[in-house]
Amino acid sequence: MHPPSALLLIVVAAGIAVVRGLPPAAGTPAAQFWEKALPGTPMPEAIADLVQRGIDHSPLEENLRSGLGKGGGIFGEIVGGMIGGAIDSELNKPQGPPHKHPPQGKPAASSEKAVATTGIFFHEAQVREGSVMVVAVPPAAAPAILPRHVAEKAAFTNLTDVLSTFHIAPGSAGATLVGETLLRCQAPPVAGEQKACATSLEGTVQAAARMLQGASTTTAGDRTMWAAASALPRGGLPREAYVVTAVAELDGDRHVRCHAEPFPYAVFECLMARQSSATKAYMITLSSLHGGSSVTVAMVVLCHLDTSYWNPAHPAFEILHTVPGGEPVCHLMQYASLVFGEKAANA
Repeated sequence: MHPPSALLLIVVAAGIAVVRGLPPAAGTPAAQFWEKALPGTPMPEAIADLVQRGIDHSPLEENLRSGLGKGGGIFGEIVGGMIGGAIDSELNKPQGPPHKHPPQGKPAASSEKAVATTGIFFHEAQVREGSVMVVAVPPAAAPAILPRHVAEKAAFTNLTDVLSTFHIAPGSAGATLVGETLLRCQAPPVAGEQKACATSLEGTVQAAARMLQGASTTTAGDRTMWAAASALPRGGLPREAYVVTAVAELDGDRHVRCHAEPFPYAVFECLMARQSSATKAYMITLSSLHGGSSVTVAMVVLCHLDTSYWNPAHPAFEILHTVPGGEPVCHLMQYASLVFGEKAANA
């Protein structure tokens, strides 16, 4: 374990000058890795922004300078955002039996109602042009993505070390969320799912690649991996009616979804459904139905065709009036969340 001062030196040494006119993260090791691992897939703007923020405003440096004993600083902002809208990290996935995974038990009625008002879960029949959805997406609070060589040396597995490094008060809301993230990452996957947690963008891409390769029936040279993310603004979407103006199905019938967990820096949890469970992925365009906010945004949709092994307490069943093994459950991917899939190399 490196002391905080050493980590600060690493962060400073990792700084890369941003050339005027270039997009965020251009030329960084993370961007170079992305281009090699995902040829033909531009890095999503949200991911590029978080990579650049991990260099320009490292949470290691910011939190050590400001302190978080009273819930302030960068992670204080993340905690507030995650508590208000952590749909991906808590509710946007199948949940294991409460006795095996305490943080993933049946959500409180207030949380379930809050999720229902977002419109994030819906039937696959709504994934068509002309369909109208009432959607609300809260402002994002995604943490910065650290350079890989920095993340590999940062506190992660031990709760006491994390709280100490980032000046998070034991017993605070931030400490609780960090502890739950560590429990989720250390818990075994649920009901045959594959699961991995990664502390860098490179580690996230590699985790997705391992899962997809293990599920593929073709050789590696016959396929290429792609990634997609919703083009959400960081400020989210106002709750209103949106019309689906375009739909494009994405390649593959097995997909890996990765989302950021509540933590002082980006920790992505990646999940892939069990071998017999196919998924469908779409890119849809949503536009304000009544023109009130004049919003048009591209969103990634992931549909789970087999929910027979999901926890019956999953909020999607209550919201959609269905049961495990019933109709497919679809959901929108949130800010800076990624979906990975594969396509034929010559496609």
